[in-house]
Amino acid sequence: MAKNIEKFDSIVIGAGHAGCEAALALARTNNKTLLLTISLDAIAFLACNPSIGGTAKGQLVAEVDALGGEMGIIADKTALQIRMLNRGKGPAVQSLRVQSDKNAYHSEMKKVLENEPNLFVRQGEVASVTMDKDKKFVTTTLGLTYQAKSIVFATGVYLKSDVIIGQSREHIGPNGFKNSSKLSESLENLGIKLLRFKTGTPVRLHARSVDFSKMELQKGEEDILSFSNMTEGKVENKAVCHLTYTTPKTHEIIRKNLDKAPAISGEIKGIGPRYCPSIETKVVRFADRERHQLFLEPEALDTQELYLQGFSTSMPADLQKDMVHSVIGLEKAEIMRDAYAIEYDCIEPTQLKPTLELKSISGLFFAGQINGTSGYEEAAAQGIIAGINASLFNKNKPQLILKRSDAYIGVLIDDIVTKGTNEPYRMMTSRAEYRLWLRQDNADVRLTEIGRKVGLVSDERYKKYQEKCKKIEKIVEKLHQKVKIDEKLQKLFEENGENLPKENQTFLSLMRRTNIDIFKLNDVYHLFDETDKRLLETVNTKIKYEGYLKQQQEDIDKMLANENVLIPENFDYMSVKGLREEAKEKLSQIKPISIGQASRISGVSPADISVLSILVKRAKNQKK
Repeated sequence: MAKNIEKFDSIVIGAGHAGCEAALALARTNNKTLLLTISLDAIAFLACNPSIGGTAKGQLVAEVDALGGEMGIIADKTALQIRMLNRGKGPAVQSLRVQSDKNAYHSEMKKVLENEPNLFVRQGEVASVTMDKDKKFVTTTLGLTYQAKSIVFATGVYLKSDVIIGQSREHIGPNGFKNSSKLSESLENLGIKLLRFKTGTPVRLHARSVDFSKMELQKGEEDILSFSNMTEGKVENKAVCHLTYTTPKTHEIIRKNLDKAPAISGEIKGIGPRYCPSIETKVVRFADRERHQLFLEPEALDTQELYLQGFSTSMPADLQKDMVHSVIGLEKAEIMRDAYAIEYDCIEPTQLKPTLELKSISGLFFAGQINGTSGYEEAAAQGIIAGINASLFNKNKPQLILKRSDAYIGVLIDDIVTKGTNEPYRMMTSRAEYRLWLRQDNADVRLTEIGRKVGLVSDERYKKYQEKCKKIEKIVEKLHQKVKIDEKLQKLFEENGENLPKENQTFLSLMRRTNIDIFKLNDVYHLFDETDKRLLETVNTKIKYEGYLKQQQEDIDKMLANENVLIPENFDYMSVKGLREEAKEKLSQIKPISIGQASRISGVSPADISVLSILVKRAKNQKK
């Protein structure tokens, strides 16, 4: 073992979105933390789409923020354009999305990391992780060794990564960064099973070469809420995006050259994301479509680079040029960076506990794309939980498990550790059973007290949360005022197709009418002219959907009945009579912590759960 080993409470390997949140969570809960990154220039790098949020992902960002994380703050600060997706649908599926300044996001997050007192940021490639009883050691390729109580692996897509463009295959990471060539072998030596996944990114184009007149302008929204409750004022729109389409010629070029497409020909062995396919995969899969949407999005204010969203490909560079020039408005487009696919190693996530700690070795935590997920937001969500739990592990305290009814983060983690994934996992609103409760606007109500309890929510953030709760109480208090039936009310009801009540009612009862909401009432009665729109949105949703929310709470209570029936850690499934052999194998592999988690394991039937429930309850009664 090397001499002069520097000791830390925790080490985080990787400084992407998972690593940043994990490192900050650890440092802010009084752990001396080392953050090792393969390149300081890759910290919080937006390697693919320069945006934060989106459908279901906006909820994840709000939840990270509510727990005391950083992603939402930086996203607000570096936003170029902000929009609420699914505005025309119900509040359960509305999600905030910002187009971020790629360069500013990296710089701002790097600044936050550098200014954190308990955090030490160091450039270096990790070659190996070794154990000596309860001691853990990390050694870099330069021979430096560090010791820690706990380690968080947040290596993203850098493990033995290959960048593929046509027949070209380079052993590098995203954007030409160096990859991690040795750590995979070290993980396998620890008995960790690895998978091989792939993802990709589109071309980058020079703005001067684009004919925007042929495209549809996509402006941001004004007077819109921010991701973080720490953000003062509105988020300003500083740039625009544009919508364009592929053409029959685009599809013809792709179809004629499928033998040159690594994603189709079999050159790429890694499994790609079903919900974010390459353009050639879309053309093959949706053969009847005449065109596909593409969005031109600015990368940053200090560059002319544009990101062509929806045009991910690994075709040869010369074909990429022909494909791009066949798109409406891109006939003379200059490619600044070629699109590419990237293959990488990740772990089989069912090897993890719901705390994101490895089942076989205590004190090792995993977060982000190394767990088989995709997306910045999914990574940050896992990062903050891994950081919190590594901190609790260091202090010998019970670790945090978020349930499916607590947060989208709970859904995400439960899905991957219980069911595993055979492709890069992406968060979607349809994955959440209780999505009306797990809204973006009430993330702080659901999670701030939890963040405070684990020591991550600062005094300033907690004070803001308490002030918000008091303001909401005052809004509801005002809504209990009685309304006179007069000309103003009659006009409001006539304009909105509602029948006038026969006697005076409260504003609250009026809001229960289908076509009346808090904003229409305020337009007439000016009760909340000086009130934050975010607060009105929260109150409006709570009142308009109170029947549905009550039903959802009843469903949650039923679910919790099984979640609260805990299974002993060393329960011997193989000796249980009445369980099918497949169920015994699956249960022994996953080692569920509760009857609820056991019921979600693929291959475990309701009959198996009935048998297991009886035996677990009987064992507990005998113990008592």
